[in-house]
Amino acid sequence: MKQLKPLQRYLELFSENRIDAIGRFIGDQINENWQAVLVKNEDKLLKAYNEGGDAAYGTYLNLLFAPIHTQLKEAGLRPTPKFPGDFNISREWGNEDETDQQRWMWSSVHALNGGTVGTIVTIVFHDHTQFRVPRQPRIIALSEYGKEDVVKALSLLSPDFEQALEFTAEYKEYLRNLPS
Repeated sequence: MKQLKPLQRYLELFSENRIDAIGRFIGDQINENWQAVLVKNEDKLLKAYNEGGDAAYGTYLNLLFAPIHTQLKEAGLRPTPKFPGDFNISREWGNEDETDQQRWMWSSVHALNGGTVGTIVTIVFHDHTQFRVPRQPRIIALSEYGKEDVVKALSLLSPDFEQALEFTAEYKEYLRNLPS
């Protein structure tokens, strides 16, 4: 994977807003590496999809975020939960044939010496009919943190987000609608 400027440099350049600096860093890393991770790990990801379905996207995201986590740790920062975020409270929507879905997840970023810096939202575009990432993942940096404040901020940014159910509620609905 190609390494751009280190996170510490972003924090120096954009010192007035740390979460924005972190968001720019992560966005640039993803922009530079999202396709390379897919190509380099194609066999592993296709095998994961064939064996576990959509869980393969989690494998992809773990590979994509691994060097980002290293940079955060070196800068004295830690995301909670690990990037890309808590799947259980994430929200998803997309087209009817499920070939272009997006899932929004987030993590709060904390300084190791205390205090929350803000929230990084990861938008993952994916396909439910085959393993395919149709578009580059996107990053949104928010100064808000805490579930209620993040949901409120994201609902203002996206009517689709506001209308989508959290994964746990969506899954309960799915189970309720299964034939007996």
